[in-house]
Amino acid sequence: MATYLDFEDKIKKIEEDITVAKTRNDEHAVEILEKKLEKEVEKTFKNLSDYQKLQLARHPDRPYAMDYIKGLMTDYYEIHGDRHYDDDHAIVCFLGYIGNEKVVVIGEQKGRGTKDKLKRNFGMPSPEGYRKALRAARLAEKFNLPILMLVDTPGAYPGIGAEERNQSEAIAKNLYEFSELKTPTVSVVIGEGGSGGALAISVADKLAMMRYSVYAVISPEGCSAILWNDPAKVETAANALKITAESLEELGLIDDVVNEPLIGAHRKKEEAIKALGDYFLTSLAELKQLTPAQRYEKKYEKLMNLGKFEEK
Repeated sequence: MATYLDFEDKIKKIEEDITVAKTRNDEHAVEILEKKLEKEVEKTFKNLSDYQKLQLARHPDRPYAMDYIKGLMTDYYEIHGDRHYDDDHAIVCFLGYIGNEKVVVIGEQKGRGTKDKLKRNFGMPSPEGYRKALRAARLAEKFNLPILMLVDTPGAYPGIGAEERNQSEAIAKNLYEFSELKTPTVSVVIGEGGSGGALAISVADKLAMMRYSVYAVISPEGCSAILWNDPAKVETAANALKITAESLEELGLIDDVVNEPLIGAHRKKEEAIKALGDYFLTSLAELKQLTPAQRYEKKYEKLMNLGKFEEK
């Protein structure tokens, strides 16, 4: 059964009416209701607030990394473990094909259902997860394979064990190492990009966001707690943080926005998966036109310009 957000109530009612009309074989009513639904979807989703986009980014039915991997890859094989401590299930790494391209995909996986969420630690990686990601990236570089990274985490795991195993060092090392990779890299925020947990697999030749994904230095909940000590201010914080794809593209912090279906990736998963796959292959074709030295120079210039401002 589909999960509806509070601002989707009218859409829910129309879809329920369509279901009833279909059971009655009333084709005329179905046709009228489907046109009504199309108008309501356009009206609702073209006027979303930043907080509503945050809700969509966290939607329980939204495609996760494994949905994209299974939908895009063929002949894929999972890469396990960091060769130091453990195999962190919050980060998944696969070697396989997307179209005719042999690639390595690295993704953060939140998990579905209680058992899987616990296994994946709700998509919050530990140091061994980031070290596994780096191991997979170095493997890709060794064999000159492009890398696709799928970002979707509320943040790196802040537990005592993770800190004891040098969580911050693992993230910092990934930032440094990924910035110097010689193979083409594309990173896409598919849901929630939270703080350093997202940054650790975001340094790439191309950084994009799905239309309804978010990317922030801190969660709106954390922001409202620090600034106002008031949970009721979450929506205000979400609107102030500029966490949406459109805002970040306008600020020059990301390269592109991937246009998932207007009604959201959670409603039309196959279309969303295809949109991301098409974006990756198009971006890869562009990056292959450059030499490794040229890609490095462009990436360096992009990173050095982050946070740059001019006084008027």
